[in-house]
Amino acid sequence: MSQILLIDDDPSLHRLLGQYLEDAHHQVLHAQSGQEGLKHLFDHRPDLILLDVMMPKMDGWETCRRIRELTQVPIIFLTAKDDEPDRLQGFRLGADDYVSKPFSFPELVARIEAVLRRSEAKSEAAAPPDGGVLVCGPFRLDKSRHLVTRNGQPLTLTPTEYRLLSVLMEHPGVVFSQEQLITAAWGPEYAEDTGYIRRYVWHLRKKIEPDPNNPEHLLTERGFGYRFEG
Repeated sequence: MSQILLIDDDPSLHRLLGQYLEDAHHQVLHAQSGQEGLKHLFDHRPDLILLDVMMPKMDGWETCRRIRELTQVPIIFLTAKDDEPDRLQGFRLGADDYVSKPFSFPELVARIEAVLRRSEAKSEAAAPPDGGVLVCGPFRLDKSRHLVTRNGQPLTLTPTEYRLLSVLMEHPGVVFSQEQLITAAWGPEYAEDTGYIRRYVWHLRKKIEPDPNNPEHLLTERGFGYRFEG
């Protein structure tokens, strides 16, 4: 059963489409704003996202940009904006499909299942032989077991510390801003609370660094953020 995140500010669409998708044997997560959708993304890791364009505060374009900064989860736009420039904008931002409102529920389900098949095939082709293990220097992160080791010795991490380290190890050498890291750990509504991330970076350093006062792996880029080196 696939888990689908529906991000749209129309309650009637949530009710009708949600029921249809559940009847088609999909689990549905509901979000009525981009901010709520991003929180569900971090909390639940859906298999596919259905995303409206015209929403207040954070529209679908901006929501898609933020999603693509963090993950390649399949995205299908659902929107009344059917002009060619809008469709091209959606694909440029990383959408996998673009469906114009009003749409046929059976056709949408067929498109969803086609995108999921392509995504699954791509994941299988790209999956490492050991099934989702990140290795960076002395560190090994096993996603299937939520286990991190350093030089073969298990590390005891909190869920938040694990999420932070996972994001950093997936992109070694890449500098993340404090806002990007706190969004990945807690969700976008906490993006301004950068004091949290400094505290968690310190706690994480105490667990992964031989000398947390002189870190070798979780490095600070002053004025920018943090990066991870093996």
